[in-house]
Amino acid sequence: MSLIHPTAIIAPGAVVAADVQVGPYSIIGENVTIGSGTIVGPHCIIDGHTTIGKNNHFYRFCSIGGMPQDKKYAGEPTSLEIGDSNTVREYVTINTGTVQDVGVTRLGNDNWVMAYVHIAHDCQIGNHTILANSVQFAGHIHIGDWAIIGGLSAMHQFVRIGAHTMIGGTSSIRQDIPPFVIGAGDPFKPAGVNSEGLRRRGFSPEVISAIKETYRLLYRRGLKIDEALLQIKTLQSEKPEAASAIQLMVDFLEESSRGIVRP
Repeated sequence: MSLIHPTAIIAPGAVVAADVQVGPYSIIGENVTIGSGTIVGPHCIIDGHTTIGKNNHFYRFCSIGGMPQDKKYAGEPTSLEIGDSNTVREYVTINTGTVQDVGVTRLGNDNWVMAYVHIAHDCQIGNHTILANSVQFAGHIHIGDWAIIGGLSAMHQFVRIGAHTMIGGTSSIRQDIPPFVIGAGDPFKPAGVNSEGLRRRGFSPEVISAIKETYRLLYRRGLKIDEALLQIKTLQSEKPEAASAIQLMVDFLEESSRGIVRP
């Protein structure tokens, strides 16, 4: 039995692995590449210059690789790259990039993207993230590995969300959220460290303790960002067992351009 439903339309230029399943009435464009083991449900459209890896599952009515919703877009051949083992639920939209940025929108590996999520042009989504129902990303947003974002949350363009963060539902994000932080609100307010998530991922008590100290330096000691950053670097030298985790925080603070959320 063919894995391509007879009502599906596969453009002649598309590169589709032999074991890819394509459901009824789905359309695959001519510049699309889809890797082995991927399932495309019914009524999906995958077009644009889009490359999709292995073992992904796109549920019904997804729109993947559409042109960016940017009035400056003039038809440039920008692209979308999707990794392996992602679950993409109903009515998700993911757009290609723009030449005003790197020209590529990216979704990494093993992400769980729930219904009605919108991932706009030039977003860079890491690995192992959970994006709950109706999360809305404007353009140019960066999301770190293992981030969890609650339903109906919205992100301003160019915002960066650090690794291992956990954002409560219906949050409004206008500035960068450092790694490991948990919180919620409109506007978003930090409430502590995502300790339970870190424990589940195998972080030791000693490393979690050091991460909590970076949070206190950043949010509880009344320090300016530059002052907190200096003390975080000192802590890193004092806690070699947590050096790599603290480096995530150091790199994030040094690269932040919109400023980080504050209480």
